[in-house]
Amino acid sequence: MTGIQEVLVPHAAPAWAQRWIRPAAVASLVANVLIVVTGGVVRLTGSGLGCPTWPRCTDQSFVPHRAMGIHSAIEFGNRMITFVVAAVAIATLVVAWRLGRAAVLRLAFLLALGVPAQAVIGGVTVLTDLNPWIVSFHLLVSLAMVGLAVVLLRRLDEGDGPPRLLAAPGVVWLTRATFGAAWAVLYVGTVVTGSGPHAGDVHAPRNGLDPRALTQLHTDLVFLLVGLTLASVMVVRTAGTPTAVRRAAGALLGVEAAQAAVGFVQYATDLPVALVAAHLLGAALLSAAVTWLLVSVRVRT
Repeated sequence: MTGIQEVLVPHAAPAWAQRWIRPAAVASLVANVLIVVTGGVVRLTGSGLGCPTWPRCTDQSFVPHRAMGIHSAIEFGNRMITFVVAAVAIATLVVAWRLGRAAVLRLAFLLALGVPAQAVIGGVTVLTDLNPWIVSFHLLVSLAMVGLAVVLLRRLDEGDGPPRLLAAPGVVWLTRATFGAAWAVLYVGTVVTGSGPHAGDVHAPRNGLDPRALTQLHTDLVFLLVGLTLASVMVVRTAGTPTAVRRAAGALLGVEAAQAAVGFVQYATDLPVALVAAHLLGAALLSAAVTWLLVSVRVRT
């Protein structure tokens, strides 16, 4: 992003850019959560290789034909959702450029850059017959883009000066530890998926790891995350931190409680598709909530 300041419009931002930047940022967040869920639907319905090649659906056509069946339609539909995400990302980038704030433009540019990057990763996923490690990376990048969209939303409420902490350094480090634990939970969760039954295709390989051992590790990390979050909730309520920080900590704890309940039930009921899909949605919301807590403890003026 070197030199981005020089390409900004030198005069005041037009009124339409100021009016539309927040809706565009919200749309970016929603679109990136949506692609997590629709990508999960592809895997959970066994449609991961419904279009067996990339960027075409088949060697002869970019689109599936009726004889290929429902799996190709589901996989192709998910590819089309990528164009929706791309359109939202481009619109957000244009509005951010006209807004004239370098920090906002950088974040919008990274969100836009994530779309072709994800398209390439998705193509590699198909061309490697749904290698579980690449599938895991594909999901993690989507979850990171959800978090990036949250950072963009936060920057709209801030100035462009240096950051100023809104809580004591110990509280800030506690939120950072919570953020790290959340991403450990998300990563191990993708590895658990790579060892389980929902491979995306009946012939797709698994990572060969023990699902029970991985599930136990995932559970242990969840307990660590919930413990850190509970500590954050109690500390921010007693340390005189702003209301926004307390709300962010409470929201994160609520997401974790719902996600833990879904995770326990899905494991106890042999991973039904609907609950696994709900758990994927919860993973996206967890990324959003923990990022919001992380950025809520500081402000720029």
